Order: sequence, then structure tokens, then C-alpha cells
Amino acid sequence: MRTQVVIVGAGPSGLLLGQLLSRQGIDNVILERKSADYVLSRIRAGVLEPGTVDLLNEAGVGQRLAEEGLPHDGFSLAFEGRLQRVDLKGLTGKQVTVYGQTEVTQDLMDARQAAGTASFYEAEDVQLHDFEGASPRVSFTFEGRRHEIACDFIAGCDGFHGICRASVPAGAIETFERVYPFGWLGLLVDQPPAAHELVYASSPFGFALCSMRSQTRSRYYVQVPLDEKVEAWSDQRFFDELRRRVPEEVAAAVTAGPSLEKSIAPLRSFVAEPLRFGRLFLAGDAGHIVPPTGAKGLNLAASDVHYLFEALREHYAEHSNAGLDAYSGRALARVWKAVRFSWSMTNLLHLFPEASAFDQRIRRAEFDYLTQSQAALTSVAENYVGLPY
Repeated sequence: MRTQVVIVGAGPSGLLLGQLLSRQGIDNVILERKSADYVLSRIRAGVLEPGTVDLLNEAGVGQRLAEEGLPHDGFSLAFEGRLQRVDLKGLTGKQVTVYGQTEVTQDLMDARQAAGTASFYEAEDVQLHDFEGASPRVSFTFEGRRHEIACDFIAGCDGFHGICRASVPAGAIETFERVYPFGWLGLLVDQPPAAHELVYASSPFGFALCSMRSQTRSRYYVQVPLDEKVEAWSDQRFFDELRRRVPEEVAAAVTAGPSLEKSIAPLRSFVAEPLRFGRLFLAGDAGHIVPPTGAKGLNLAASDVHYLFEALREHYAEHSNAGLDAYSGRALARVWKAVRFSWSMTNLLHLFPEASAFDQRIRRAEFDYLTQSQAALTSVAENYVGLPY
């Protein structure tokens, strides 16, 4: 079997890259170790930067997003009961769109299936070969038989625990990591959201987030220790804790209900450098992770895809390798700025076990500065809607 690009991973980044390539007539095959149902069952973020929305439209999958997505002109930060709205539209002229990652994945899966483009779900024992040379190959087991695909390039879109980054020789890659001493306990419920925009709240009891997936489905989070167990949290306990962490007017609007899903996600910042190894390119979570505080995970994956797609299009259409050679540097420059923003938001809004009274005063001063400085609010807004590609 032969193709031009093998994409490892059928999450949003792999599917989006595949869709963009296919629309340019660039052959590609996607390999995914999990089932399609499993991929769709993963509950993830839902705040899309305008750049991500534009890229989905370019991929031809923006119709349902336009119909069902929720445009947001701002969001609110709360600190010890005080609310500060960040007017995204007023400060930057842009808005974000709330549309669940599951919906993005479904739209991309449907488009790929309609086009009849090759995808192998439940592909086992994927192995990468000769990607440092001119003739890379990928082998895998599917339905009990071993297969091999020769290709021009390999796109590693297979996440933090995937095989692509793990296949890179140890001396060729450098990693940078910060593991945070807490996680987010998230709950999904079929009830109207507590506010029409997201509310990120810091309190003496820890962080909380009031979010949504639609006008009738809410997503809530509370900060918990890393060793916390989901089983220890009844729905009643969760909603009681959420309400005491958000401002009174928000708490009064929280409508409880039976949880549809409940899970704990650890928080980390992680970057691998470089993102290119010969003819292997890492994109999305395979190359970097950010805490969800800044709503950057899916959006960073989309910007990687933008850079990689443009580089591959240029290679095939213009016979130029300039974009491929620049890919890692261009992507990482944007990645590190998003890592900085996510880190700063995480520091501002969360309680750290080792934090001193001095640290708490610094956090309070930072929030005070945000409430008093148009320049500071503009900086937060500019980063939240996404820096230009």
C-alpha cells in the first residue's frame, strides 16, 4: 500500500489535517488504535478561537458549527466573589465560539466517511520506519493481518501517549514539563448554563468553572487534589462545592441535575522540541499539552495543522520545502505563547498547596490590576481569542 501522507491518530487534529489534505488532492491514510466510538466518547474542550473556526470552514465542515455553535463576545473572571467581565469583542473585535470537541470530531468523521477516504480504526501495534530517510513506512496490524504503508511523510497526531513521539530517538528530542498538583473534576449535566458566558472563578476553596456545551447542556468543573477519586463525589456534593466557589449571583443560577458524565483530568504543561524529525512531524497533543484554563488545547492543535497543511500543500503544489523546514519553529513560537498564557491563568485562578501568604497577595494584586487596567484586560482578551497564525 502507498499514500502521500500517513496520519497517525484520528482525533480532531488528525482528522482536520486529513480533510484539508484531501480537499487539495493530497492522498492520505489515517491510522487510529481505538475504535471510532471510543474516539467520540472522549469529553473535551469546547471553546474555539476564530482561527480554528476559519480552518474548519476551509475544511468544509463548518455548516453545523455555524448553526449550533454559540458565539461568545466575552467571559468572566471571578476572584474571591468579585466578577470582572473580559469584553473580547470590544477589546479585540473578535469572539470565540462554544462548540464541543466531540461535535468537531463527529463533523470531521462524517466528512471523511462521505468522501470515502481511507481510515483504519483499531489499528494495532503501529510502528514507524525510516522516517529519518527519504522513504518512510508505517506498519500496523488490522483485523489480524499485518500491513505496511509506504509514504512521503508521517504526521504524528496521536496524542501525548502515542507511538510517534515515542519513536523519536531520545537524543533528538528535548522535553519541558510542569505537572500541576491538582486536577479538574468535571461534570456534564442536561440543564441550562448558569451564565450566558463562561465564568472562571477563584475562591478560598479552590478554582471552579461554569461552562456549557449548548443552551441546555452545562459543563462544570472544580479543582481537586490529584489523589481525589471520582467515586467520592456524589452529584449533590459536587453542586454544593461548585456553588460555594463561584459568586453568589452565579451560584443562584446553577441548576443541578443527574450527571451525564463525571471525570477527573490532571493538569500539566508539556512541550517537546523540535516538532520535526526528518519526514515525521508532530502536531497537537503529541507535541505539547497545556492546562485547560486558557482554552488552548484544541486550538493549538488546529494551529499546528494549519502550519503543517500549508507546508505540505506548498511541497506538492510548488515543489518547495520551505514550509516543511519552517514548520517546527513557526508552530513552537505560537505554542510557547499559549503555554505562557495558560500557565498565567492557572496561577491566577488556582490554589497551590505550597502557596504562601505572599503568593496569595500577588494573586490578589494581579486580579486588582486586571480590573483597573484596560491594557491588562486587552492582553488577556488578545490571548484568549488566539494570537494570529
